Amino acid sequence: MTWIQQPHVTAFLQQLAATPVITHTHLDELPASRTREYVRGLLVEHQALPRRDELSARFAEWAEQALERITSQNHRDIIRRYIRWHHQRRMNQMDEVTQGTFLRAKQSVTVGIELLNWLTERDTELAALTQAHLDRWQAEGPTTRGIASHFLDWATRTSLIDPSLKLQPHRRGTSPRLDAAAQAELVRGLSHTTDMSPRDRAAAILVLVFGQQVSDIVQLTWHDVKVTEDLVTVTFGAVEIALTSPLDEPWRELAATPTHDQTAAHPNSNWVFRGGAPGRHLRASTLTQRLSAAFSSRAARLGTLHELKIAPVAIIAEALGYAPATIDRHALASSANYMEYISSLHAPSSSHDKPSLPLRRGY
Repeated sequence: MTWIQQPHVTAFLQQLAATPVITHTHLDELPASRTREYVRGLLVEHQALPRRDELSARFAEWAEQALERITSQNHRDIIRRYIRWHHQRRMNQMDEVTQGTFLRAKQSVTVGIELLNWLTERDTELAALTQAHLDRWQAEGPTTRGIASHFLDWATRTSLIDPSLKLQPHRRGTSPRLDAAAQAELVRGLSHTTDMSPRDRAAAILVLVFGQQVSDIVQLTWHDVKVTEDLVTVTFGAVEIALTSPLDEPWRELAATPTHDQTAAHPNSNWVFRGGAPGRHLRASTLTQRLSAAFSSRAARLGTLHELKIAPVAIIAEALGYAPATIDRHALASSANYMEYISSLHAPSSSHDKPSLPLRRGY
């Protein structure tokens, strides 16, 4: 009732009441707002509207507006084809469009539009693009212009430009790693702190101890988590991770008192990390921001992978749910690859010196 009585919500519901039939299309015709999308989510969760891929629909709506920013009709037609036959076709093939796919598509289109408008200002069509044009355009702007390489790759495949043209790709800076001492201190603190909610502490454990990505954590359901009197396990894909005491305590608290369990937004939700939007899990960016008060989730994850010792790559990969190539890359960076493990097996040693399979030092 408190939510309904807010002026902006009341105004929207009055607009909705004047709509003869409530459909996704009619909702799209109302002014865009967070209230509109929240009401849409409620109607879907309570089966008054059919479910649809909201991020795909949002991208289509955004793309139509983005096309208006292009100053040349020829270039507008090119970007429309790029949107339809590259991004939207890929989204249509996905079971559900992820937030990452949505944001990357918007960024790629935006930078592509910037390049084409720059060419228009110089009375140049895309077909006449030269390496000198590319070099100058990239040198004059921010490093994110390198993202245009995705658009140019598509333009090459569709024979719109000379295939020899190359753009310096966008590269992120080297990310810092959280050292082992700092990680150990943080893990110990998770067992006693009252500054973080059980939900944030539960997520932090998976990042700090097991190197899991926040984007995977937020997609966990209670089918993936088993809480018994003796043990708590979390499954990523086909990999089951056991959480022993005291790492299991936040998970037990979360299972006993799940978030958003008494709101209309989640009448039958099975998400472990329920979000503010009806029927949706918490956004990865939101959880990352919440964890940032204590640590950088990326630095912590990289620190975890860097601390791998001489366990074989295949076993580490299976235990943490990563591709072996990913683990091998981090293992090489920390001088802990599979060949060192094999060498250690042949080295003379007593039985108590034989290699073990530590996933994280000290845990």
